[in-house]
Amino acid sequence: MRKTRYATAAMAAVAALTLSACGGGDESGDTASEAGSDSIRIGIKFDQPGLGFDEGGEYSGFDVDVAKYVAAELGYEEDQIEWVEAPSANRENLLSTEEVDMIFATYSITDERKETVDFAGPYFVAGQDLLVRADDDEITGPEALAGKNLCSVAGSTSAARINEEFGADANLVEQPGYAECVSLMGGGQIDAVTTDDIILAGLASQEANAGQFKVVGNPFSEENYGVGLTKGSDLCEDINAAIVKMIEDGAWEDAITANTEGADYTFNAELNPPEPAACA
Repeated sequence: MRKTRYATAAMAAVAALTLSACGGGDESGDTASEAGSDSIRIGIKFDQPGLGFDEGGEYSGFDVDVAKYVAAELGYEEDQIEWVEAPSANRENLLSTEEVDMIFATYSITDERKETVDFAGPYFVAGQDLLVRADDDEITGPEALAGKNLCSVAGSTSAARINEEFGADANLVEQPGYAECVSLMGGGQIDAVTTDDIILAGLASQEANAGQFKVVGNPFSEENYGVGLTKGSDLCEDINAAIVKMIEDGAWEDAITANTEGADYTFNAELNPPEPAACA
């Protein structure tokens, strides 16, 4: 987000105090109103239960909770947040065109992405894992998928990676979204779903799915979820400080627990909570 937004709010506050001291009551009220109308635009997923989910204009999920906490530390009330849908394919474009000020959307920090955007964080370290039926004790990891039907979304490399890197020899099934994969598993057509562990936990924690599925808990990759920022943004250090504070006061773990309840999920304690990287 550009400095001007903070500068405008600060200048408005100073003007309000000055006018009040000079007896300009009505004008100071107008200035305070203008300062209060300031907002921040945050990109999230709208279709990932437990992480970023749009429920008729009400937004929920772990990414949303972290974003709200960070925004509050930056001086914004919840009603000053403008939520913007940030599908995976559009995240870099949303930042480069400054349509959003920051993005919390299971946005893995990579060297390639760092060439075009900046990152704060990470605020969570996920890992590719498997979601199976709650009573399935046979599938414990990629090596146990031989001959099994494994589902992932169309265009994702998650399922193919299991066969290529682990020689699992699973039967790959593609669906438009993970919700469809979970529905198929509930009907017995597939045996497992794969993507990042916390995404799987979010799916399993939905009221319609609670108690039916579990995350295996044997992650086999490392995905550092960061806060996407416009290149050259000056917000990185403030965001990192907010993440550290959220972790230290317990709100970070509370948010994970609240958004994965009913999924039989425990985050990887060897990698979490993470320590934000130094800002470039």
